[in-house]
Amino acid sequence: MTDQFATPRLDFLLVADMVAKGSRVLDIGSGDGSLLELLRERRDVDGRGIEISREGVNDCLAKGLPVIQGDADTDLADYPDDAFDYVILSQTIQATRQPKVVLEHLLRIGRRAIVSFPNFGHWRVRLDLTFRGRMPVTENMPFSWYDTPNIHFCTIRDFVELCDGVGAKMEKAVALDAGGHPIRVALPWWVWNLFGAQGVFLLKRG
Repeated sequence: MTDQFATPRLDFLLVADMVAKGSRVLDIGSGDGSLLELLRERRDVDGRGIEISREGVNDCLAKGLPVIQGDADTDLADYPDDAFDYVILSQTIQATRQPKVVLEHLLRIGRRAIVSFPNFGHWRVRLDLTFRGRMPVTENMPFSWYDTPNIHFCTIRDFVELCDGVGAKMEKAVALDAGGHPIRVALPWWVWNLFGAQGVFLLKRG
């Protein structure tokens, strides 16, 4: 069970708010199971998970979460169409080898997909590159360039264009600031691309 005194991550709370109660959910890249556990406790979901690391799988199993070891780049093809109400890819798409193919599988497997990712177009990232000449290390991107799992540097604008390319319909899109709080004001994409540290998108097939 989640520690009653622990404060859930703000982006996880936002994702949970996008999920209908009692839904069938597949969480891809489950990590230690924190999001899946939150969904089970607050939204009463029938949740399953995939995690690439054995350590992460063990953490999930210790919490009683049905998570198996798997790779989003290779294993999603084995899932049938419409197997879940929601398929969630949290802070993972930038670490996949074929983001477009992975997104297409999400939209095929789930009636809806929720995708969140760090925005490499954020002003601080641009500032570090411009004035320091170095790859940035931030709270949302805490790795040095030589040990980061991120292999595709995606911006919010890039992701919007990818959604258009695969025919995904955006039911909801939220940009989060550096503190993890939603940017409440309706702004054009270029402003979100500059000031949003993360993007969270609720998608369905077009």
